[in-house]
Order: sequence, then structure tokens, then C-alpha cells
Amino acid sequence: METDQNLIALSERLLVNLEFAHQRFQNSKEKQVRGDFHEEVKPFADEVKGTTDTWRKAAFYWVGQNRPKNLHVNQIETAADYLEVISVQAFFPETSKKRFLDQLQSVEFILKSLIIAVNQTGSQK
Repeated sequence: METDQNLIALSERLLVNLEFAHQRFQNSKEKQVRGDFHEEVKPFADEVKGTTDTWRKAAFYWVGQNRPKNLHVNQIETAADYLEVISVQAFFPETSKKRFLDQLQSVEFILKSLIIAVNQTGSQK
């Protein structure tokens, strides 16, 4: 149960990071200004990578143990990969808007689906 709560907390933190990346991307596009690599890009990307690595392990374990119907380990892997890409691309105005938003929506869907699945499984125990 404690690991379930930890997984939810990690997922929620990644949703916050995702929202920040989305806002930062819109700002970069509007102003056509790149983020400073050492001041903005690297610290944010490092933070997201650390959280994502922990989340990925916890999510793999949880999905393996609970086998939810609509969530699979390959989706966890894809979401983790997209998170790392998004955390960097958000700072560059030349990033493809369509691809960025598609990846963002995909990650958001997987994170929210995982939170729902964990909550449903927890309430059944």
C-alpha cells in the first residue's frame, strides 16, 4: 500500500513537470527564445530524469504485479522515454509543435491511467 502511494506521488510529480514543460514550450514558441542550457534546460531535465527513473522502476513492478487491463509495461517505457525528450525539447522554439503535443498527451494519458488503476486496485484490497 505504501508503494502504491509512492507510485501515485511520483506520477503526480511527473504530471506537474509535464505541465511546466508545456508552459515552457508555449513560452519558447511565442517568444522564439531558447532556454539557457546550464541555467534552465539541464537542471529541469536532470530533475525529470531522476523522478522518471524512480517512477519507471516502481511502475514496472506495479504493472507486473497487478496486471491492469489497459496498461502495459511497453506503455510505461514509452512514457518514460517521452518524458526525458519533452523535458529538453520544451526549451527550444524549433521543436515540432505537433510531435511535442502528441508526446505530451500520450504521457499525460499514461500517468493518469496509472493513477486511476493504482487507486482502483488499492480500493479493492
